[in-house]
Amino acid sequence: MKHLDLFSGIGGFALAAQWAGIETVAFCEIEEFPRKVLQKNFPGIPIHHDIRELDGSEYAGIDIITGGYPCQPFSEAGARKGDKDSRHLWPQMLRIIKQARPTWIVAENVNGHITMGLDTVLHDLEAEGYTTRSIIIPACAVDSPHRRDRIWILAYSESQRRNNGDDGKNERQNHRAEHSLTNEGGFVRWLEEGRWPCEPSIFRVANGIPFRVDRNTSLGNAIVPQIAYEILRTIKVI
Repeated sequence: MKHLDLFSGIGGFALAAQWAGIETVAFCEIEEFPRKVLQKNFPGIPIHHDIRELDGSEYAGIDIITGGYPCQPFSEAGARKGDKDSRHLWPQMLRIIKQARPTWIVAENVNGHITMGLDTVLHDLEAEGYTTRSIIIPACAVDSPHRRDRIWILAYSESQRRNNGDDGKNERQNHRAEHSLTNEGGFVRWLEEGRWPCEPSIFRVANGIPFRVDRNTSLGNAIVPQIAYEILRTIKVI
């Protein structure tokens, strides 16, 4: 399976894809420091600079597109301007999806997206023939020592299933894989309120750490790759 990673950051989705045995064929990341991290950790993989200039038709028919599109328009920590925010780049990700027509889409965003913008995203994907599912998975579900609730958006091309002459087999596989994703090893489990801090503890004023502002910013923007791995692994099973 092949994977195009949008809004790549420091490569959390690509790391998860690597663990799952899925090939990342290209990144798209505009910030300089994360681009350096990608070049170091994933040498030889092309990095597109600006999603607004990326032609998705270059990746027509790719298996998976992932992306943690900017959260600032929806975050409860910000002004919540939604589609009026200059950083609102979901329409650009949607444009790439329309051009590339991937079989699978995996997106991630902050919890505040649920009450602002999520319905639009799901409607946009379903209008393009995708079946969607959104789930909240906290970082502590994979034993990170903080809660960090995030919304994960999964979409699958129904037209691709029909074109493959599916006789219901994929539906049964999807049910088994979904059961694995939500139950195996207690991956998503009930948590007591207040059991975990909301965010990881990062020493923002530590001395002697090179590029500490860039590093902390990149970590704060990053997904939890262990969660993405469970999702991508399940997709590969399907």
